[in-house]
Amino acid sequence: MDEYIDIVDANGIPTGVSELKSVIHQKGLFHNTVHIWFYTTTGEILLSQRSAKKSICPLMWDVSVAGHIDAGESIEQAALRETKEEIGLNITESDLHKIGFFKCFQSYDSGITDNEFHHTYICELKQPLENLIPQEEEVEALKLVSLDKFQYLINHIGIDNHFVPSNKAYYEVVLEGIKIYLKGNRN
Repeated sequence: MDEYIDIVDANGIPTGVSELKSVIHQKGLFHNTVHIWFYTTTGEILLSQRSAKKSICPLMWDVSVAGHIDAGESIEQAALRETKEEIGLNITESDLHKIGFFKCFQSYDSGITDNEFHHTYICELKQPLENLIPQEEEVEALKLVSLDKFQYLINHIGIDNHFVPSNKAYYEVVLEGIKIYLKGNRN
């Protein structure tokens, strides 16, 4: 689907101009995205395998839920919408805990230039994995991995098609954010 999204400047600030996602990717215009990493209180992290139909990184295991922020939509509204669309889960803004804002500028062989700012959140997964409903166009499969396994995947980035190799530091921040949040909630 080719939706309108807001163009931002080199600092992630909205310019007041919107464009079709296809045009933004073709021209390499800056734009915002939202990433939501779900974790369990028992120390597992939800990974999504990107659909085989995706033009960028098909079948790669990565962030639980991610997506573009539609034109005029708040970051939090996008997080709630994308979570419902991609895994069939209803969450509220108060469930989200922002852990960072990350630049991700990459070009792909498909001709797409992705100059994104990832607004990244963590969120407790309060439903069993089997209750989640993957969106066929976006998500091939879902799985939970332990914190230790997540660290292993970071240390061996790219193994078995896990994670974007150029984003290693990003995954380390995500893991640390989840560990800090789990430790704070256990005390």
